[in-house]
Amino acid sequence: MKFQRLKATFNTVHTFSEVIGVNDRHLDVLSSLFQVRIFTKGETIHVETEDTEILERIEHTFDTLIRLVQANININERDVIYVAKLIETKDQDIILDHYLKRIEITKTLTGKPIYAKTINQQHYISAIENNDLVFSIGPAGTGKTYVAVIHAVSKLKNGIINKIILTRPAVEAGEKLGFLPGDLKEKIDPYLRPLYDALYEVLGTKQTDDLIERGVIEIAPLAYMRGRTLENAYVILDEAQNTTKAQMKLFLTRLGFHSKMVVTGDLTQIDLPANSTSGLIHATNLLEGVSGISVIRFERIDVIRHPLIQKILERYDREYN
Repeated sequence: MKFQRLKATFNTVHTFSEVIGVNDRHLDVLSSLFQVRIFTKGETIHVETEDTEILERIEHTFDTLIRLVQANININERDVIYVAKLIETKDQDIILDHYLKRIEITKTLTGKPIYAKTINQQHYISAIENNDLVFSIGPAGTGKTYVAVIHAVSKLKNGIINKIILTRPAVEAGEKLGFLPGDLKEKIDPYLRPLYDALYEVLGTKQTDDLIERGVIEIAPLAYMRGRTLENAYVILDEAQNTTKAQMKLFLTRLGFHSKMVVTGDLTQIDLPANSTSGLIHATNLLEGVSGISVIRFERIDVIRHPLIQKILERYDREYN
């Protein structure tokens, strides 16, 4: 196999070390992603490949990463993967613009900024800011729920809303809820763990539990929404693909004045009976294009996880399509 030297120019040792990562970790990530061997010789990078198309993509990836580091953007493994994936469909200027004009959603408990990590997450935040009802559809790992929760917390901190309501349908996704101890809320709480985790990251355990105790943050099954009008609130319906048409209509008609509703779901993970229509599919088909309502569709490129997950998703897509 032929070794190709990349046409990558590192102006400083700092730029070189930031781009390749600690212990060459970024090179390992890219090697896995492109399924070729990428390695260093001194302060040059070489690729073991004879595929000119892959070599060109890798060169464009490194050139973009170099420009990000030179613009004082701290990059991590997630950024390396995302840039490498964006290179296939986006111009470099669009990628650089995304990083240079990142939207800060809020800060963690320790004061670390939390940014919109992908271009579609930026569109998502913009859609929520400009509409009262937003549908967010896409595969797991795209940040649909996480971004909505931390955005809700930022609105609560700023006094724009008075209450956060997090809910989901009580559908048995292969697990038997009936055998779990406790009432319906206690049975479903374990399935709401991702929502709790996002709250803990931004507010901390103590403040989150205090706000839940005071009813400022409410985490409840969808059945608890019946008969209510939700005003001055930020309401998130998670796993909405598992609502029926009637449940979705019930939820959407709870919207009150000065409130935001965000509905998230993954259409590839519907756990309803085979003869049932997903309320999420029905609602987006019915309501898309209505003023004040936005539909954001995340794609596999927005899944910024370990490179192996991308390969796993590709194999499953081949299996079922």
